[in-house]
Amino acid sequence: MCFSAGASFGAATILSTIGVLSIKKAQSPSDTVFASIPMLFAIQQLAEGVLWLALSNPSYAWLQQGATYIFLVFAQVIWPLLVPVSILLLEKKEERKKVQKVLIGIGAVISVYLGFCLLFYNVQASIVGYHISYELDFPPTFGGVGSLLYVIATIVPPFFSSYKRMWTLGTAILISYIITMIFYTDYIISVWCFFASIISIAVLAIMYEIKKANDESNIPASLKSNSTIS
Repeated sequence: MCFSAGASFGAATILSTIGVLSIKKAQSPSDTVFASIPMLFAIQQLAEGVLWLALSNPSYAWLQQGATYIFLVFAQVIWPLLVPVSILLLEKKEERKKVQKVLIGIGAVISVYLGFCLLFYNVQASIVGYHISYELDFPPTFGGVGSLLYVIATIVPPFFSSYKRMWTLGTAILISYIITMIFYTDYIISVWCFFASIISIAVLAIMYEIKKANDESNIPASLKSNSTIS
């Protein structure tokens, strides 16, 4: 996160609470994958909180590399794949599933590529002002294309969901990305992940919508008829 260790730990605590509430609304394994997003963001924010400590206090320096890689694995490997997969698992309409499968393919490509880069190229985190800057020594050739694929995999899937509130989630993530690109270009990995984690409160709202829809679909037709007549 872009302020301090305390702010990151605070965000992790709030996201954990949201994550527990969200997971409780899940009624199937496919629901649980999507519902777990706030909890996973909590882990990522916790890792960055530890990184703040490691970068600012020599006593915790031994935690720096582990915390850096945990944060970056979430940011660059998990999210591009998990976002489209989790939304596909919720989808009921076949035509929309086809689009989500294409987006999963894009997410898989960028996740594998970035995972490879994390393994074989140098990464470094440092505190610059009130932000953590991640310096990634990745090959520049795939840079622009890779960034585009990442954005497609993480932002586009909600717009092809049949759940109405999913559009709100997608719009919020898109706006947060634009703001980060304009005002925090040098810290995009850290700041955008923070915005996205806060936006994950929308996941809880979507889980309420899904649970309500599932509950209504499980009501016997005879009861629905009686309710309509009354």
